[in-house]
Amino acid sequence: MEKKLIVSDPKVMMGKPVIAGTRITVELIIEKLAAGETIDQILEAHPRLTLKMIQAALAFAAEALRADVIYPVVEAGA
Repeated sequence: MEKKLIVSDPKVMMGKPVIAGTRITVELIIEKLAAGETIDQILEAHPRLTLKMIQAALAFAAEALRADVIYPVVEAGA
């Protein structure tokens, strides 16, 4: 059985999903990628991370967005 790479614990980062054994949130990884950082840059900045962990964070985010919830998008300045 594969160890769970994404965990949530109310005692760690207010319960936000994090990479197991770290305080690195899924949110942080997504924000860094959205800001234009490469996976290699993220791995260099956070030596405890692995490519598999980043992929797990992305898969977790994708799964979370599959829920039947509508996320209104508001244009800037609207």
